[in-house]
Amino acid sequence: MRTIKAIHKASYHPIADLITYNPLPSPKLRQIDPFIFLNHHGFQKYAPNNHGLPFGPHPHRGMETVTFILEGDIMHMDSGGHESVIESGGVQWMTAGKGLIHAEVSSSKFKKEGGNLEILQLWVNLPAKLKMTEPRYLGLQKEEITAFESDVGKVKVQLIAGEWEDKKGSFPTLFPIFMSTIYMQKSGRVQKNIPSTENIFFYVVRGKVKVLGEEIPFRNLVEFNQDGESISIEATEDAVVILGHAAPFNEPMVAQGPFVMNTQEEIMQAYRDYQSGKFGTWNH
Repeated sequence: MRTIKAIHKASYHPIADLITYNPLPSPKLRQIDPFIFLNHHGFQKYAPNNHGLPFGPHPHRGMETVTFILEGDIMHMDSGGHESVIESGGVQWMTAGKGLIHAEVSSSKFKKEGGNLEILQLWVNLPAKLKMTEPRYLGLQKEEITAFESDVGKVKVQLIAGEWEDKKGSFPTLFPIFMSTIYMQKSGRVQKNIPSTENIFFYVVRGKVKVLGEEIPFRNLVEFNQDGESISIEATEDAVVILGHAAPFNEPMVAQGPFVMNTQEEIMQAYRDYQSGKFGTWNH
């Protein structure tokens, strides 16, 4: 079994009126290569006639965003012409690659009617050889994503990317990466085989779970050692966990604002390219 190296509590960093917690990066943890950033928005309830999510048009280069919509909705628009509204239980996977502009806001329906909101966004690095790949986007609703149950229905796994035994995730990826959302009822147990050469992304979104006898409450990120070949999770109350894993790139990383590259010069070039219009035109 993998052993725990450290547990990192998410810090509170509200954005406008949006409740936001951020466990990665932190003063003690720069990244879990290739997982580099996580924002946990909500849980909160929006009143009718609200302003919704505040993420207007902004650029990205050199990384990917994986967005988990647990409650509420998110309207995605980008300079590649993609547009969608993904609702509760859905997921978005955007590859910024060589550069694009996107916005993530609430739908007009959500802004008018209000409702519950809980959304998480994870940034995944791209290896140097894929930094300048063509941008792409895929948003899938809950019913379009592979899911299966285990432990007599006490555990439901949403298989986003990669493989779990004989099942395949719903999102194609540019490099081998596993990503899932695990919904657990109290006393539910699940075990996942993970090569010791891969880094694990493990964040408790809701509830409380136990790993190797250690209790981990919600809004905590677990950092694992590079030892055993599997992890076992037990829910001590109803819980939601985001579990991912991938081989580290072991490359230099320079992250500045919305850009994640390998050198400072590449960051400066990204700013120049964005300012000169090379990230596409915003037509929304």
